[in-house]
Amino acid sequence: MNIAVFAGSFDPLTIGHYDIVTRATSFFDEVIVLVNSNVSKHSLFSVDARVRMAQAAFSSMDCIRVESFDGLTVSFLDRVGARFLIRGIRHAQDLEYERALSWNNQKLNSKIETIFLLSAPEHMAVSSSVVRELLSYNQNVDTYVPESMREILLSEWRKLNVRS
Repeated sequence: MNIAVFAGSFDPLTIGHYDIVTRATSFFDEVIVLVNSNVSKHSLFSVDARVRMAQAAFSSMDCIRVESFDGLTVSFLDRVGARFLIRGIRHAQDLEYERALSWNNQKLNSKIETIFLLSAPEHMAVSSSVVRELLSYNQNVDTYVPESMREILLSEWRKLNVRS
């Protein structure tokens, strides 16, 4: 069985992430969306909330599962028997960053192969940062996130705003 992992902070998951994952299902028997903590980022939404959003986004697809993991992505791939790490590329800066990350992952585990998928042109400007900014100004994010997770996203956003 060919298993691939698409890892990220997904704070929140966007339509661009969704597109990469659904396209990856053409190449792999199973795709695991790995919601992880990134020590260099401060996430707005909790890991639990991000997992629930991703689960809602992919709920109709049996070949996709969502998990969370606090550790190195290559360690997770080892644990689940995956050999492929999927990375989405929107622009040249992503490519440079992802190429360095791929090199480091290869040094940690030479069995891991990174597969780069180019972002669809209509999603090249979509990012979790843009979604968070739009939310902060009470703007509509419908075209930026999968419809099946919008309710959870907006509910989680309202919870955060009540505390502010």
